[in-house]
Amino acid sequence: EVKKCLSARSDRVKSVEVHPTEPWVLAALYTGHAVVWDFNTGASAKSFELCPQPVRTAKWIARKQWIVAGSDDMRMRVYNYNTMEKVKDWEAHLDYIRHVEVHPNRSLILSSSDDMTIKLWDWDRDFECTQVFEGHAHYVMQIKINPRDTNTFASASLDRTIKVWALTGALPHFSLEGHEKGVNCLDYYPGGDRPYLLSGADDRTVRIWDYQTKACLQTLEGHTHNVAAVCFHPRLPLILSASEDGTVRLWHSKTYRPETTLNYGLERAWSISPTRDANKVAVGYDEGTVVLMLGHEKPIASLDTHTAKLVWAQGFDIQTMSVRGAASDGTPDGERVHLTPRDLGACEVFPQHLVHNRNGQFIVVCGDGEYNIYTSQALRNKAFGSALDFVWSSLGTGDYATRESGARVKTFKNFKEHRQLALPISSAQGLFGGVCLGVRGEDCVLFFDWDEGEFVRKIDVAPSGVYWSESGEYVALACQDSVFVLRYEREAVAQALAAGASDAGDGVEGAFSLVHEVPESVGTGQWVGDCFLFTNGTNRLQYYVGGEVMTLCHLDRTMYLLGYVPREERVFLIDKAYNVVSHRVLQSVLNYQTAVVRQDFEAANAIIATIPESEYAAIARFLESQGFKEEALAVSTDPDHKFDLAMDLKRAEQAHALLLEVPEGERETTEAQTKWRRLGDLALARGDLALAKECAVASDDLSGLLLLYSASGDRAGMRDLAARARKSGRANVAFVAAFLTGRVEECVDLLAETQRLPEAAFMARTYMPSRVSDVLQLWKDDLRGVNARAAEALADPAEYPNLFPDLDWALKVEQLFMQRRDVHTPAAEFPQARAELHMDLIEIVKNQAAAAAAQPPAPAPAAAAAAEAAS
Repeated sequence: EVKKCLSARSDRVKSVEVHPTEPWVLAALYTGHAVVWDFNTGASAKSFELCPQPVRTAKWIARKQWIVAGSDDMRMRVYNYNTMEKVKDWEAHLDYIRHVEVHPNRSLILSSSDDMTIKLWDWDRDFECTQVFEGHAHYVMQIKINPRDTNTFASASLDRTIKVWALTGALPHFSLEGHEKGVNCLDYYPGGDRPYLLSGADDRTVRIWDYQTKACLQTLEGHTHNVAAVCFHPRLPLILSASEDGTVRLWHSKTYRPETTLNYGLERAWSISPTRDANKVAVGYDEGTVVLMLGHEKPIASLDTHTAKLVWAQGFDIQTMSVRGAASDGTPDGERVHLTPRDLGACEVFPQHLVHNRNGQFIVVCGDGEYNIYTSQALRNKAFGSALDFVWSSLGTGDYATRESGARVKTFKNFKEHRQLALPISSAQGLFGGVCLGVRGEDCVLFFDWDEGEFVRKIDVAPSGVYWSESGEYVALACQDSVFVLRYEREAVAQALAAGASDAGDGVEGAFSLVHEVPESVGTGQWVGDCFLFTNGTNRLQYYVGGEVMTLCHLDRTMYLLGYVPREERVFLIDKAYNVVSHRVLQSVLNYQTAVVRQDFEAANAIIATIPESEYAAIARFLESQGFKEEALAVSTDPDHKFDLAMDLKRAEQAHALLLEVPEGERETTEAQTKWRRLGDLALARGDLALAKECAVASDDLSGLLLLYSASGDRAGMRDLAARARKSGRANVAFVAAFLTGRVEECVDLLAETQRLPEAAFMARTYMPSRVSDVLQLWKDDLRGVNARAAEALADPAEYPNLFPDLDWALKVEQLFMQRRDVHTPAAEFPQARAELHMDLIEIVKNQAAAAAAQPPAPAPAAAAAAEAAS
């Protein structure tokens, strides 16, 4: 399978190279530019204007964060690709520079040119030329350093030869001759088992050479124009060749048979660059750059979770190692685990799939349409055959199934052919192992019984993965954007199949029931009890249990789940570069959650005693998600979570006790005050006014205190509130509190302090005439800055008493009010006092004074009562 990851249009691309760690491809353009494309986003990440002449070659020097380029102006240039600054620019050759090659571990650069020379440059010596290699009789088109011996390199020239050199000598060791026309490109075999060189030439052929025997082993024909670029793929058994005929051809590197031909209509192809630790390949054309994905990048590896033995394939070689105790040396979670591989041997086919059987005794290696079953400890062949897909059964040691074609699916028992399935669909496109045999159709998945091959059920989704729990009760169907968790009704299926009650088109009705649909994209997964561990599309390690998805950790790159080893209590993951990491996942936690989901609380209570207290907070959140808040409150060790649970359960006393335990230094925080307010609301709802007042005080809720004190008639509290609000700048609350307790002078002062002078003056005129002159003077002083004439128009009762009728009587009423304002009138007497609220006190005082003058003095109960009611 070939998938296009990037297609970027540009001017003619003469050279491409993929960055070793970043998702970037560097393209050298005929226009004199170098462009860095991000093949994840498809956008241009960086661009360098190098020169007005064509740039024929550009390479990464990743360990220095540089790029080096050679161009037709005979100069080489080095840039820092992070800062975009030029590091060095110098004249390197006497003619066009065709190719540059960076040494893999030394500070050296090789360059080749149309001046028929190769030069060696050392950047530790300020790019000094330390050696010149001469011997070719025509343009030197390309050079490659031998990965097996980095002190030697090979060069391709239009003089029809390939020459092999040492870095320390000016003359070649030997030449390889055989091409009928000029040689444009070459590459070394990346592995250590074959001394091979690959070359492409203007004679339209690709040749494979043994550079030890100097023999041409094979000639590949098929291109219809000059071959411009060739390479061995570093991971796959492929040879790639690019030609001026516009095609890229893929050949099998072992059998040399042609695999496929790619043509994207971008005119001539000039350059190829594979990634070292992935399956991506960049190709440069006349009209742009293309990055291809060949197959998948998932590492060929399998972990037997029972024995903790890991087996993987490196090329054709199979290696095994144990992960038991691998993280016991204190390796942190997420860090690379150091393993010691042991060679088991080489397999006959190139591995594209490798997996253990149910008990770990055997492994199967699939590739090139074949499968081979080996013993997992010694790689002894047990069985083999032809198959496009292979899956193990979870029932028998030697039970498996193969898909030979779209119409032929066979089951095997104890390594012997058992049955061929009768498929109710036109074409089978894949297989899934497990408790039932799954067959993927174009838009559905079919399940069959392993024993007799009977049709169990058709489900109308097309999953990319099917994962069965160890008990066989649950199965997860991983689709593109969702995971469907189903319950398998084993007994009902057995009864229906025994009675012949299976529909030919849909299977057994009720064989599966939907438990949950989880909106997650699953990459790889495994069941542990009733918990489903998986990696998702956003690089997180998560697990599903009881309808909830919990995140264990965030991964810094794409990782693939190898499996959970119960004895180690660790889940192991691997990346595309075969780096293995682990994360601790306590089995006791998973078992506890499984018991809770099954509502087996007796077992859950027995398990929780084995769980460390450090995990109790996570356990409590899980219990809450399942609706068991009482149990969560009993388990939780997180004070914040316990408070939330106590509030949800309406346990005000417990929530109050938790708040009292908050350290002194944290009680003034916004979070703490918010909690007090929440508790205060609960206390009010329950009618607990004492607790509500305490909460309002603790949370500095002055508005709430105003409501509580006024509703309960707490005059002392109201006076304290007025002072507290005034001190904290809450003038509105302070004003109301002072007014309700009869402290009119404080109300006037508050209005004056807050520069509300007109209101202060009218307040004094109405309730405290003795303060009118003082406040009026402040108002006039303030108003003069705006309008002096308006300020002078304000009348002072001290100067114009004629404008203030009954002022003397008002002062007498004020004195009477001040004497009796602390006399408390109970709220129960409001019906009697209500009629007295609208009495004209000045008129009453006048009448009392007139009566007193006409007869002997007597008490004035009406005026006193009215004053008391006003207070």
